[in-house]
Amino acid sequence: MSSSESTNWKEAVNSEIKSILSNHTWELTDLPSGNKLLGSKWIFKRAMKADGTIDKYMARLVVKGYRKKKGLDYFDTYSPIIRITSIRMLIALTAVHDPKIHQMDVKTTLLKGELEEEIYMEQPEGFVVLGKEEKVCRLVKSLYGLKQAPKQWHVKFDQTMLTNGFKINECDKCAYINNVPNHKVIVCMYDDDMLIMSKDIDDINATKRMLSSKFDMKYLGVVDLILGIKILKPPQELALSQSHYIKRVLDKFKYLNFNNVKTPTDLSFTFQKNEGYSDVNWITRSNEVKSTSGYVFTFGGGAVSWKSSKQTCIARSTMEFEFIALDKAGEEVEWLRNFLEDIPF
Repeated sequence: MSSSESTNWKEAVNSEIKSILSNHTWELTDLPSGNKLLGSKWIFKRAMKADGTIDKYMARLVVKGYRKKKGLDYFDTYSPIIRITSIRMLIALTAVHDPKIHQMDVKTTLLKGELEEEIYMEQPEGFVVLGKEEKVCRLVKSLYGLKQAPKQWHVKFDQTMLTNGFKINECDKCAYINNVPNHKVIVCMYDDDMLIMSKDIDDINATKRMLSSKFDMKYLGVVDLILGIKILKPPQELALSQSHYIKRVLDKFKYLNFNNVKTPTDLSFTFQKNEGYSDVNWITRSNEVKSTSGYVFTFGGGAVSWKSSKQTCIARSTMEFEFIALDKAGEEVEWLRNFLEDIPF
């Protein structure tokens, strides 16, 4: 490596290989006749902090799974991803009911799933075993780049949570609830990021110990940053911020040096605990045929779900515009209600 950051990248590569080998991801063998041999490559990425500085250097060994054919080399690949609305809602609960939220990170997430198919890969560049140069890697567990890797990881995590007393939220398959009286815990997962919520710190610690006994986990403390969103906790309130992202966008388009404009809050307007609003615009230009619908839902005084989009059909009256907008808002409020029915706070 000739980069000025080569030392950091080499440490990341060695850490990745160490995790792969300790996980027994593959075994060296001869390539059976008629089997396809896949290549591999290294992917490098910098993980950033909320203030835009580098948190850590990451290296991923990726198998070239794009050469595989669906129905022949792999089958089901579906893996759910938690809705950002779910995360906002759970964080908003901390402002209303004051549970604690801690954060953990799963190291080498996609290496945990068990493979059902026979897959062979070349030995990774820079780590060919001396004396076994002709051997290939038969993958025993998932590896980054495989189409089925996210699904296999999610199946593995589901099994772990279900066998330890948790149930899966019916509306969001990445939210897990342990609703035992006096020991209520919520776990939500996005890829390798994990939030653990409970009013009792002992229950959080018990959940952390359980997860650490099953997976290679890193404890990140009380939640501070999730999916690039900074969580601010002034006294008796809570706020979400992406100021670093806004600054990066402004800098990209050369607007960073503009003067700030402050809009004072209307003191006569008070948010209720649970509210939702929907609206639709008029067609304002002659070449427009569809209106724009929008809605926003608040919880505990802050917005948790919002959307603005073109309507998918052509309405014939202003009343029809409004009913179409109301229908979309109704779908969302039904989802929010059903999601909260499983939340034990």
